[in-house]
Amino acid sequence: MLQVENLSKTYGTEIKYEALKELNLTVNDGEFIGIMGPSGSGKSTFLNLLATIDQPTSGHVLLNGKDPNQLNQEEIAKFRRRELGFIFQSFNLMPTLTVEENIVLPLTLDGEKISIMKEQLNRLAARLGIASLLKKRIAEISGGQAQRVAVARAMIHQPQLLLADEPTGNLDTKSSKDVMQLLQQLNQEEKATILMVTHDPLAASYCKRIVFIKDGELIDEIHHNGNQKNFYDEIMVKLSEIEGVDNEF
Repeated sequence: MLQVENLSKTYGTEIKYEALKELNLTVNDGEFIGIMGPSGSGKSTFLNLLATIDQPTSGHVLLNGKDPNQLNQEEIAKFRRRELGFIFQSFNLMPTLTVEENIVLPLTLDGEKISIMKEQLNRLAARLGIASLLKKRIAEISGGQAQRVAVARAMIHQPQLLLADEPTGNLDTKSSKDVMQLLQQLNQEEKATILMVTHDPLAASYCKRIVFIKDGELIDEIHHNGNQKNFYDEIMVKLSEIEGVDNEF
């Protein structure tokens, strides 16, 4: 459902910096993929290009055969709102709105019928265990609850692709585990297609596949073998290989 073809991104004019170098990736419906690599490897650049927040220097991003970068600004905004869901490390919720108002915001912007908004809201709130929070303000709920609200907002319009940028980065261990179990359930039960940038190997162990990026290039990938502990260990070994220091002088 997602095809990334020879994707490159170069910043600067006189002094050029290649953030991504002809990256290729195929994502099938219902996959849960983690994107890992050292700081400055190009992970966030890659996610921004998929999110149409930034445009590639060359190459293509095709979602169900369509290239959003061929659209005008108004069409891109509509594409981003309807086809993509976003989960951020900092939640990016509107503090002046209630939990309920935050969740239905994408549907409100699209002018959806109130009856449909309420139906979707109630289904998701029950599914994510936040039905009792709907009338609360964001300042009145915990970080873990706020991230659940962010997940609900990202899923309310049933996007083709869910993009998560360090979704556990601001959470404690228990809340991180809760959010990752939630994403795993959404992937398994709702067939949500998820791409997640993370530096956390425990969070990554909930994915079905991990792709590793270094110096702007996709250098390796590993697949979940059915045992989360074994997958976690495999991720740790791969990260040490990629980020390891050469001891030779």
